[in-house]
Amino acid sequence: MHGLGLGGYDPDSQQEAAVAFSITVNEDEQRIPAHCHRKGQLILALKGAITCEVEHARWMVPPHHAMWLPGLVPHSNHATPGAQLYFLFIEPWSVVMPQHCCTLKTSSLVRELIVALASRSPAQRRQPATQRLVQVLFDELPEQPQMQLQLPVSSHPKIYQMVESMEADPAGRQTLAQWAQTFAMSERNLARLVVKETGLSFRRWRHQMQLILALRLLIGGQSVQQIAHTLGYDSTTAFITMFKKGLGQTPGRYLSGVGGA
Repeated sequence: MHGLGLGGYDPDSQQEAAVAFSITVNEDEQRIPAHCHRKGQLILALKGAITCEVEHARWMVPPHHAMWLPGLVPHSNHATPGAQLYFLFIEPWSVVMPQHCCTLKTSSLVRELIVALASRSPAQRRQPATQRLVQVLFDELPEQPQMQLQLPVSSHPKIYQMVESMEADPAGRQTLAQWAQTFAMSERNLARLVVKETGLSFRRWRHQMQLILALRLLIGGQSVQQIAHTLGYDSTTAFITMFKKGLGQTPGRYLSGVGGA
């Protein structure tokens, strides 16, 4: 996926209002190092998932969702093997989109429009029929709802260590007091540091981390029972409650909605 898997083609060199490409991620092409584009970029996952990391946050993009990145925002990507992704590059002047990074829940219409645009050749993209397709896409994109699938992170060494440890051992579930002991600082000072660096309380921040890890495992094919065990929950019911609180539905309903959306 080096160079975005576009065969050396640079979308930023073109003045088209919208250009779309599709890729399937190979085992040895799962990571894209930090880079940025002049154009805004929408990364749509139809199969598998991709995690985008920008300054101060990691964003999870599950199937049938999309990550919006405004132009000139440095970011790196980590996709699951076999993921089917679509990249949509948009000129900044062409449509009103959020000025911040966000995950969007895409409608069937938006997904089909992006897929159709990605199938057009350069000559076809200049035809009036394609321009009409793009205009419908631009009408629909601003209406897509935003989803809270981001984990605030920080370059602070203590916050970074906590993230790395939670990802490596999600069942560990260290408390704030245990982390404070690890860092040889008071629980109160660590709580303040987490809020300062992430904008969330430790409890909410850890909940968001567990939610993103749960999504990654769910998309990877693990059962609800397996995920609950992996994340260190005492019962499957407790895990389902956490998931439903974060995404508004149970893991089973969420996954069936992704598959049938």
